[in-house]
Amino acid sequence: MASVVNENGCGGATEPTQPREEPDRGAARWGPQHAGARELASLYSPGKRCQEWISVILCFSLMAFNFIHLLANFNLGHTWSILLGIVAGILTADFASGLVHWGADTWGSVDLPIFGKAFIRPFREHHIDPTAITRHDFIETNGDNCMLTIVPLANMAFNVLTLSPAEIYHIYPWYCYLFALAIFVTLTNQIHKWSHTYFGLPRWVVFLQDCHIILPRKHHRIHHVSPHETYFCITTGWLNYPLEKLGFWRTLEDLIQSVTGEKPRADDMKWAHKVK
Repeated sequence: MASVVNENGCGGATEPTQPREEPDRGAARWGPQHAGARELASLYSPGKRCQEWISVILCFSLMAFNFIHLLANFNLGHTWSILLGIVAGILTADFASGLVHWGADTWGSVDLPIFGKAFIRPFREHHIDPTAITRHDFIETNGDNCMLTIVPLANMAFNVLTLSPAEIYHIYPWYCYLFALAIFVTLTNQIHKWSHTYFGLPRWVVFLQDCHIILPRKHHRIHHVSPHETYFCITTGWLNYPLEKLGFWRTLEDLIQSVTGEKPRADDMKWAHKVK
């Protein structure tokens, strides 16, 4: 097994507000020295690394291709619909980040075949070593999200090559929505990483965080209070407060638990309790 890849890209980072320890967790120390965190980090495999590399290359190649064609087909008559599409794309990405984050945090197990070690493992590691993400390089940070956008970006590329200019004109705002959605889905984990990085961030990133255009650091701390049951949206965080006021995640959890009998975050608690 390969160890977690380190990077120096954003400089060092201090650990944000730590999850509140529950009485029966006194023996565990949060951070990279935690027994569960060390075991989870060791599960990062060469095969997983290869999948991430392929995903990043394909995603950014398709993104560049589509961006060039969007510029080539730009029309001033679409200005307001483009702006609306971009905002809608960002909101959709924020909700999608919350849905995926909530699902992987709350359900499933690292022991699931293929899916567990490949996709649930990072979520378990993150709660007991929140700054592990700051030591992941660009490929490990963004590989999985890049994979999610490959199919829609490929479909978009195929359409701009095969549709007539008139057809492209009519669906151009829709493509702007999809492209904005793809960009923010792709960058979600990078934005999440920045929310845990407290030193060495570029000024423009800090500016975007301070303006709450992307996920602010203080805002994301709320999620890292044990048992990590709120504020799941990690792209911009715009939807966290309204979803919390609606009790959206708790309602879903109660419904699933009543149907399946599964307890939310049971696997997450198991890894948090590991002491050796």
